[in-house]
Amino acid sequence: MWFRVGTALLALAGSLATAQELAPWSEQVIRRHVDMATLAGPLDKEQLQVLAAQGEVLFTGRFTTADGAGRPMATQAIIPTKRSRPVDAAFQRLAGPDANACSSCHFEPVAGGAGPFTANAFVSEGFESADFDTLDPQFSNERNTNHLFGAGLIELLAREMTADLRRQRREGQIKARDGGEPVRLALSSKGVDFGHLVVDPDGTIDNSEIDGVDADLTVRPFSQKGVFASLRQFTINAMNSHHGMQAAERFGVRWTGTPDFDEDGHGDELTPGDISALVAFQATLPPPGRFAPDDAAWRDAAARGEVFFSAIGCAECHRPSLPLKSIAFADPAPFDGAGTLRTTEVETAAVYDLALLAWATKLERNDAGDYLVPLFGDLKRHIMTDNEVSVFGNELLAQRFVERSVFITAELWGVASTDPYGHRGDMTTLDEVIRAHGGAGRASRDAYVAASEADRSALIAFLQTLKIEP
Repeated sequence: MWFRVGTALLALAGSLATAQELAPWSEQVIRRHVDMATLAGPLDKEQLQVLAAQGEVLFTGRFTTADGAGRPMATQAIIPTKRSRPVDAAFQRLAGPDANACSSCHFEPVAGGAGPFTANAFVSEGFESADFDTLDPQFSNERNTNHLFGAGLIELLAREMTADLRRQRREGQIKARDGGEPVRLALSSKGVDFGHLVVDPDGTIDNSEIDGVDADLTVRPFSQKGVFASLRQFTINAMNSHHGMQAAERFGVRWTGTPDFDEDGHGDELTPGDISALVAFQATLPPPGRFAPDDAAWRDAAARGEVFFSAIGCAECHRPSLPLKSIAFADPAPFDGAGTLRTTEVETAAVYDLALLAWATKLERNDAGDYLVPLFGDLKRHIMTDNEVSVFGNELLAQRFVERSVFITAELWGVASTDPYGHRGDMTTLDEVIRAHGGAGRASRDAYVAASEADRSALIAFLQTLKIEP
């Protein structure tokens, strides 16, 4: 698909040229690197389709050692970190590499989807301590694979929420400075409350009352703990961790002083343009939708179940929709940290206007013109255990300073297509995972358990209509 070259595609197609043409039987997945310099400003529909198609090639391609797969002298850590000794095996289920392709784990019901229990990943604390050779839960947490459908909309929501929270902080600092006395301000965005800040006149900030977001007020919507701010950051991490494919923007000369940090004989394995293509593929995946059952009894039960879902408080965290002002996706993103390319580090960011895509026309809009993203989530972290219901408290290792009992609200769109459930993927039914809710979800869980069988069945009937449509 990405070899079509109409007038509008010539510049982008030309950017996919490598130093030499590869034979058709070459065992390399990456036949052409995307030139980041050609990705600036708004892409038209055809250009976006071409870029996303190249991203799909990279997402579904089974990387080989000819591409640079494997990392004999590099760990899976987010910060480029050398191993203490060369790895003994190219593939293993410990600290990776543990998959040939992104779609090796993200494949149900189609590429970009979720994964079964057998596709679980083993996640370390994430920064430097990632050179281990055991599955002991003291050193790694076992995590099920999430789906990526609607991921572009999720990131855009997070960006707008981050901007809202930081604006509120700035306004509080100005008010405290001008008024000469401390200001306690409520933090909220899109109807989701994130606690409070106390700002002193000298600019000192007390973060102790912040709830569900990091102290830097960056909403990080990706991973089950909510620790990654962008698809770009998530992709760079995963490419190194699971495939041993290093992105030049983090593992290249700028940060490590060498183009071949993992010492596998292949330098600059993924260019910034390649990462952009992967981001474009994920960001343009359509959001999950509502399945309309042919069975009249199911339709009736689902309607009752949706009402019951809200009545017992599930919708307080699993919000049916959040408003989004713009669906123009700028890449790279504005709020990433060092080692992930940011908007300020390129002359002009590329813009993927999701409104160009057919699925965007199906998004509802409110009276203000905002798009209503039907995610059934709130992009906020919550404590999910208590002294009586502690099923989700089975991890021993904190990740990125997020407490072991804290998880981001799982978006329920697509939930009917992505069993098994729970962060470990060890719950086979929706009934099980609802009953496992403690902490912030305890009241709703108790109401569900105490309800009649008919009400519980109706709620399941409703959730079973939230599907990923291939």
